[in-house]
Amino acid sequence: MKIGYYIKKEALKGDARIENLLKRLEAGGVDLYEILGSESCREDTAMVLSFGGDGTFLSAAHRVCEAGLPILGINFGRMGFLAANSPEDAAEAILGGKWEIEELDMLKVECEGTEIPGFWPYAMNEVSLHRDTPAMLGVDVKVNGSPLPTYWSDGLLVATSAGSTAYSLSAGGPICLPAASVRIITPVAPHNLNLRPLVVPKDASVELRGRSRSGSMILSLDNRSYRVPCGTAVRVGAAAFPLRRVSLGKSNFIDALKSRFFWGQDVRNTAD
Repeated sequence: MKIGYYIKKEALKGDARIENLLKRLEAGGVDLYEILGSESCREDTAMVLSFGGDGTFLSAAHRVCEAGLPILGINFGRMGFLAANSPEDAAEAILGGKWEIEELDMLKVECEGTEIPGFWPYAMNEVSLHRDTPAMLGVDVKVNGSPLPTYWSDGLLVATSAGSTAYSLSAGGPICLPAASVRIITPVAPHNLNLRPLVVPKDASVELRGRSRSGSMILSLDNRSYRVPCGTAVRVGAAAFPLRRVSLGKSNFIDALKSRFFWGQDVRNTAD
C-alpha cells in the first residue's frame, strides 16, 4: 500500500508521535512519501495523512482532492473536527483495513471579469465575502436568478452542510448533518434585524455581488483569501468532484458535536 503524508507546520517535522506512526506503517509494508504539492501526488496512492489541525486538512485538500486522493486527518491542532484522529490509533486501523471513505461536497467559485493570480476556485467549508475597511459591506444575493434583499453586514458566506460547523456556526448559521443536500447562506454581523440565514438546495445557483464605499472586498475560500473589486459577480455552485475523507471506523457526527462543542451539556442531562 502506498500512502502520502502532508505536514504544514515546520515545528511538527520530526515530532516523535509522527515519526513513531510512520515507522509503524513502514514496518507493516507501507510505501510512504511526503506530499509537497499537487505535482508530487503518485499513482496508486491509497490515502494521504494530514498531520495538524483542521486548517492543515484544508491545505492538504487543496493539494490532493482534485486527484481524488482520500485524506485522513491526524490531529495535532485544537478542535480537530476534520482532523479527528490520534496518531496512536491510526497505524493499527490503517494496517488492519479498519477505515472507510466518505465523500463531502465541494464548492466551485467563478468570478466574472476578474483575474486573480494563483486562484484555486474550490472550497470545502464555505465561500465568503468580507469588508476590507470599516465601511459596511452590502451584499446582493441571487438564488437561481431571484434576488434576495441586500444584506448589510461585515460580510456573507455560503457554506456546505459539512461546513455548517465551521465559520457559518460562528456567524449564527444552523447545524446540518454532512449528508444533507443543502447550502447555507449566512450573514456575518448583519445590520438587518429582519434578514436571517437561509438554507437552499445543494444544486441552487447562488450569485453574490458586494458594494462598499471602499471599492474592494475580500473573497475567502476556506482558509485562502483574495482582494477583489466590489461589483464582481461571485457565482457559487457545486464542484464536479467531492472531497474524499477517511474515517477510522464508523463516523458519528452527533458524537462529534457533543464531544467537541459540548452540545447539550446540562446538569439535567447527566445520569443519576
